[in-house]
Amino acid sequence: MFSEISALRPDRLLCLFLAVWALFRPAEAASVKIATWNLDWLTLFPDFPPGLPVNIPHRSAEDWAALAQIATRLNADIVAVQEVSDAAALRRLFPSPDDTLLLTMAPIAQNVGLVLRAPWRILAHEELSALDRSPFHGGHALRPGLDVIVGNGRDTLHLLVVHLKSGCWDRTWKENGHSCPVLREQIDLIANWMTERDDEGEAYIVLGDFNRRLTLHDPYFTQMTQGLAPILVTSGFSSPCEGGNYFIDHILLGGEAKNRLIKDSLRVLTYRPEESGLTLSDHCPVSVRLTLP
Repeated sequence: MFSEISALRPDRLLCLFLAVWALFRPAEAASVKIATWNLDWLTLFPDFPPGLPVNIPHRSAEDWAALAQIATRLNADIVAVQEVSDAAALRRLFPSPDDTLLLTMAPIAQNVGLVLRAPWRILAHEELSALDRSPFHGGHALRPGLDVIVGNGRDTLHLLVVHLKSGCWDRTWKENGHSCPVLREQIDLIANWMTERDDEGEAYIVLGDFNRRLTLHDPYFTQMTQGLAPILVTSGFSSPCEGGNYFIDHILLGGEAKNRLIKDSLRVLTYRPEESGLTLSDHCPVSVRLTLP
């Protein structure tokens, strides 16, 4: 046997060695990459649509192509998205027929949604319209949440995709201005959702644009997680896409999902220098990896 191996040409000997190594090396744990990305008024509406701010991004074909390339570079299995008008706009970035798209259907240009790469698929979903607090506070309509159970045939995850009220970035819990009362109500609703998931013993994730620089000691975070112990994966880090500030795009892991976090897997996909002159998004994709059972 040994003489036969030594008689092989060097290239064939290398191939045989690699085949044997691959056969006997320890199996690597399967993982899932989960991301959140605010797409900054992603819409196919004509320029200056009525009822929308005049300064929303107006994208060229080159801009759309660059965003699609970024989506490809992100290479995530599950992507939570924010500020998307409809499925047609989102499909421009995720054109594969194997990708499943899901969006809330609120009559606004800033819906939240989800992109799933096969074999992940939607098992159940509902829109959390209660996160829109405008009927109680007036003003323009706010974004609903998206409550989704996803599975890959062997594993399930329960997700809540959010885009919360802006304007209360780092103010106190008792602040009565700067949109903070609305944000407090939304925080309480998320707390109730997480408590239900914890009671059910589910692996769950809350992710999206919180419009809040959450830290472990932030009063909005401590109120939201009182009695719970989710992992705030962005805790202790500043965002290279936020000028060195704390993150406002967050991923919270609760229940069994906490035990699946791959250490040091937090990533921010920043835009390339050659993309600096394009109209992309004022947010960068944020992602983590979880092991699969």
